[in-house]
Amino acid sequence: MGNTVITIARSYGSGGRTLGKLLAKELGINYYDRELIRMASDESGINEALFGEVDEKLKKSPLFRIVKKTYRGEIIPPESGEFVSDDNLFNYQAKVIRQLAEEESCVIIGRCADYVLKEFDHVISLFFYAPREDCIRRVQEISSEPEKEIIKKIEKTDKYRAEYYRYYTGKEWNDARNYDF
Repeated sequence: MGNTVITIARSYGSGGRTLGKLLAKELGINYYDRELIRMASDESGINEALFGEVDEKLKKSPLFRIVKKTYRGEIIPPESGEFVSDDNLFNYQAKVIRQLAEEESCVIIGRCADYVLKEFDHVISLFFYAPREDCIRRVQEISSEPEKEIIKKIEKTDKYRAEYYRYYTGKEWNDARNYDF
């Protein structure tokens, strides 16, 4: 039997990251989240800070967010003026995600991994969502911010994730039809 890759998309505060870590530990497989940024930086030679700036959000103007740029896997060469564009940063992360899926069983958090790996047979894609009250409570456990600020952070983060997903996949991030579970 080949590798099994579990991708997890999650609303902010839903506990998806925690569940992903627990699942990886229980299965004895690697867990990848922000490490993907470092790995993509190493692969491309592009400064890791640039990847961090666009991590699951678009830094482009709202006008560009309307346009969909679905992922097709092309890497832009270093001699191009678009080498450090948001799209190429995404493409390098996607390249790393695809390489991991070919090499090992693992859990991958976010970064449109379900879509990037849609042609792979050995992928299980999950979406974690929780009622707003539960998300607020979960974030309060790790943050000293007032509830009002936590609510803003949840809304802002989920908005960024939805825009990012829509831009690179042409699909709605929280649509259950995009996931196995």
